[in-house]
Amino acid sequence: MQNRQITIAELPTAELTPDHFKLVEAEMPTPGEGEVLLRVILMSIDAANRSWMKGATYRAAVNAGDPMPTYAICEVTQSNSPKLSLGDIVAAEATWSDYITAKAHQVQKLPKVEPLSRLMSVYGIAGKTAFHGLMSIGNPLPGETVLVSAAAGSVGGYVGQIAKALGCRVVGIAGGPEKCKWVEDELGFDACVDYREAGLSKKLAAACPNGVDIYFDNVGGKILESSLNFMNEKGRVVCCGAISQYDTDNVIGPRNLPGVIVVKRLKMEGFIVMDFAHNDDKCVRAMQHWVRTGQIKVFEDIVEGLENAPHALIGLLAGDNKGKRLVRVAADPK
Repeated sequence: MQNRQITIAELPTAELTPDHFKLVEAEMPTPGEGEVLLRVILMSIDAANRSWMKGATYRAAVNAGDPMPTYAICEVTQSNSPKLSLGDIVAAEATWSDYITAKAHQVQKLPKVEPLSRLMSVYGIAGKTAFHGLMSIGNPLPGETVLVSAAAGSVGGYVGQIAKALGCRVVGIAGGPEKCKWVEDELGFDACVDYREAGLSKKLAAACPNGVDIYFDNVGGKILESSLNFMNEKGRVVCCGAISQYDTDNVIGPRNLPGVIVVKRLKMEGFIVMDFAHNDDKCVRAMQHWVRTGQIKVFEDIVEGLENAPHALIGLLAGDNKGKRLVRVAADPK
């Protein structure tokens, strides 16, 4: 039995294209002592995937010839460990593959939730990133103004909905009038600014007449620079990602740093979701409550087929998704 994998054919130096990937047939992996064989069901598609191709970050760099790494929900199909049984559903560091092996103590057994995609979106990496960044770094208070970039994305959409549930005024930044309208009408943001139109600063000023108390940044670059100018004193800037910088070697940083931070006494802090894993149970309980009460709507953007993973990532970087983007490699087990 063969195992399909998508590997890095060539590391990109500019914009990512399908030619940077290669679909190959590999030998079926065999689990060793204390390991499990996992069937990949759903793979997370994130802007961070592109940043891993630019060198070492919080994880090792991805090199040409490597299978593309990802975070996945999988089913145990063979177990050489008493910790896991056949049919268990787990979250694992994986690759763009049909099957992988992993050490049993390094995967996380997941509860039974239908559909499984919820464990990757609202109760998974997207929802946890939004909750932990906003709550632990932003520290929102009712009545404050929260500004969110990439507001139609997997994390930004949840940030805004959580902030609304807490009584904040929420303003999004997204690309295109159709997407901005969706952010307002479907996600319930108070306003959404189209960064593709001219006059971003004027639009931010109109949407945030009382300034910004918390800015949740997913894009970096010029949008971060413009947003910092509207921060109130003692404001908090949550640095989650920099999608505008991942697909280019012409990196543009804010020109108003560090001056604006000093003058306005801002707190600016970056994080990754694992930093707050000790609060995951608290996060999931809160998200479940807000979903039950209708204060959070769940939107998922699922692309079918392992072979379509490169296009799913390229499209994500271009902003063509609404909600959490996933690739379905196999059907949920019955």
